[in-house]
Amino acid sequence: MKSPVALGAVRKLFKELRASERDRRPVAVGGAPALAPVVARELARGGDPSAVRVGGPEGAALYVHVAAGHDDEEPLRRAHRARVPIVAVASGDEPLPFVLETDVVRLHGGERLPVDEIAEAVAARLDEAGPPLAARLPVLRGPVCDRIVASFARKNGVVGAAVFVPGADLPVLALNQIRMLLLLDQAYGLELDPRERLPEVLATVGAGLGLRAVARELLDLVPVAGWAVKGGVAYTGTRALGKAAILRLEAVHGTHS
Repeated sequence: MKSPVALGAVRKLFKELRASERDRRPVAVGGAPALAPVVARELARGGDPSAVRVGGPEGAALYVHVAAGHDDEEPLRRAHRARVPIVAVASGDEPLPFVLETDVVRLHGGERLPVDEIAEAVAARLDEAGPPLAARLPVLRGPVCDRIVASFARKNGVVGAAVFVPGADLPVLALNQIRMLLLLDQAYGLELDPRERLPEVLATVGAGLGLRAVARELLDLVPVAGWAVKGGVAYTGTRALGKAAILRLEAVHGTHS
């Protein structure tokens, strides 16, 4: 059977993701002098210390600003001008300039530093740019991987529901699943050598063919609203594939922090 994914497309994907590994920019943490070093230390816990630095946003992959209640606008403006993604950590409900409310982690008096929430906000802001940093910072690994799986499950759900020509969706679905699994491998620090990852690629293509067979069987049972059936199978199948990959990576290459 002819592969639904062109070899050239897979090669291009490997080349793109391997190039992203050369980006060694750190996460920068600035703002409140008393708290910024604490946030930086927690983000670097168990990982590569060079992947987090205390300082301004210039030259960073992402800037975490710990609001001090004064003098916050200037470093946030610098980050905005430098096109550096921003996550803010702040007390109270006051809005911060240049930062969307969805990118603000709110502190509440008497509670511990919400490291998990900060890591989730960082993962959401980085999106597909997160895996190379997650490979160096285990604190980010869980949120980054969960984000990747959820994102590709949604994408494939939309593709499965929207494409009505039989078979036309399979190359897109399969390539998205391959990309998802390679990003998960990248988050665990695995080298994206095509020879090493070939078994995963082949297994992913096989899984895609299996999901399509399931969708066909369901369409025979539920011929009405076929778009919903196809979208649902694509979504749940991609999500299950990603979750299974995380469990395998956890068992073999380490655990989430």
